[in-house]
Amino acid sequence: MGMGSQSRWLSAGVLIAAGLYQFSSLKDACLAQCRAPFAFLTRYWQPGTMGAFRLGLRHGMVCLGCCWILMALLFVGGVMNLAWIAGLMVLVMAEKWLAPGRAVARTVGALLIVWGLATLWI
Repeated sequence: MGMGSQSRWLSAGVLIAAGLYQFSSLKDACLAQCRAPFAFLTRYWQPGTMGAFRLGLRHGMVCLGCCWILMALLFVGGVMNLAWIAGLMVLVMAEKWLAPGRAVARTVGALLIVWGLATLWI
């Protein structure tokens, strides 16, 4: 009903990949820039329409770097499952806004890896 994956292999693969990505240096770098938007804006600001376009493109890439694999988790829990969507939203907000955001990301990463491995054995 929520349009989630029916394949345990696909689900486990996405869960484990998402968990491992939570520990990556790319995730850390993107999350650091996401957590300091004013510093990001002042660092990359350029005047004019093309400057705004480049700034938006760069910011979009940072957002993508932070959250792309978390969005892939929608295929595990269901792309139309509102509870799953809300849970992912809370996770993204916690990573960005809470002081221990990096610890949140790593804790969730460990849980995702365990969940993925458990999915393979069930």
